[in-house]
Amino acid sequence: MEAHLLEWLNLSVRWVHMITGVAWIGASFYFVWLENNLNRVNPKSGLAGDLWAIHGGGIYHLEKYKLAPPTMPDNLHWFKWEAYFTWMSGIALLCVVFYSNPTLYLLAPGSTLSGPEGVAIGLGSLFIGWFIYSFLCDSALGKRPALLGFILFVLIIGAAYGFSKVFSGRGAYLHVGAIIGTIMVGNVFRIIMPAQRALVAAIAENRTPDPALPAKGLLRSRHNNYFTLPVLFIMISNHFPSTYGSQYNWLILAGIAVLAVLVRHYFNTRHDSHKFAWTLPVAAVGMICLAYVSGPKPMSSAPEVANAPAKIEYQPLPETAVGGGLKPAEAKPAQAPAAAPAQASNAGPGFDKVHSVIQERCTVCHSAKPTSPLFSAAPAGVMLDTPEQIRQNAPRIQAQAVTSQIMPLGNITQMTQQERDLIGAWIVQGAQTN
Repeated sequence: MEAHLLEWLNLSVRWVHMITGVAWIGASFYFVWLENNLNRVNPKSGLAGDLWAIHGGGIYHLEKYKLAPPTMPDNLHWFKWEAYFTWMSGIALLCVVFYSNPTLYLLAPGSTLSGPEGVAIGLGSLFIGWFIYSFLCDSALGKRPALLGFILFVLIIGAAYGFSKVFSGRGAYLHVGAIIGTIMVGNVFRIIMPAQRALVAAIAENRTPDPALPAKGLLRSRHNNYFTLPVLFIMISNHFPSTYGSQYNWLILAGIAVLAVLVRHYFNTRHDSHKFAWTLPVAAVGMICLAYVSGPKPMSSAPEVANAPAKIEYQPLPETAVGGGLKPAEAKPAQAPAAAPAQASNAGPGFDKVHSVIQERCTVCHSAKPTSPLFSAAPAGVMLDTPEQIRQNAPRIQAQAVTSQIMPLGNITQMTQQERDLIGAWIVQGAQTN
């Protein structure tokens, strides 16, 4: 029941995060598009430009003032809660998914850090990231946006590299996204909203507004706009282990972030010309190249498995919960029996050995009736109880247990490299179950 309730809590928080995130990103995209598409030719007195648009069966006429109208309207719509709730739900999701059981989900297998230390690093990095970003924006670099952008990119990828050394692949990616999200919401809370409040207060008090504050808010809003596509990728990346599970996951993230920013730049500038249209095919080719370089290394079609154990005995996992999970260190394989007689070098591993490994290492979670207290149902609906289920899921097994080695989760069942090689060799031989 605890695992079932935790799953629904995860679902609820994730759904709220997605809904509010869509609202925030949608507003960001719309207002940048609106700013870029204003008709600034001979605007009316006091206006920076206007725009006519049609949507949903109606025609709209929007006007932007150079600074502010002579008097404030009775109803003025503010855009802030989308950002605040996206960040708050994101922090709640970090707590539910990673911080409630950091030794299993957050930390890399074999990490020497304790759970609280990992959580402290994760939370601390969010606020350190914001203060470094804000300091750089307020420095002389703020007047050199291209150089500022490059330095910020290097620092963010540096954080990704650092996280990859102490966190799991998913944990590293999600914390990079959390740093960017914190920067974005910090821009709204600390820069954009105060500038808007100052503007409204000046108008209400019949004072001339300070144009520097709205200009600063507009700049930070543009930063947020360019951050959105990398953040969106990170939000969906946990479905793609070939990215976060790669040995070079931080470089893959860097590559995808560059491509995402290029695509965003094209859509931000296409109102003026299509001179950045080249970014679209470059992004497509770049994704193909990333898929190629991150692919699994080819395995020999005739692997040497002479030293593979004929059958692996395994002690059942103790039901000791740590924050709703199990201590990976408590899952200890029993002493394996003597190695089987050497096989011919052109013979593949028998399915009986592979089946034994999967039953002992994988079906703790991936079963119709999981024995792990972490799950009330098989994660992602993947069950490996029968030979046919194992054969059908062979590509998934290869991607997650052999190539990226992100499974078993936190290596809670202590799958060995020899066992991973055994499974990989069986899949290369055709994943036969008879």
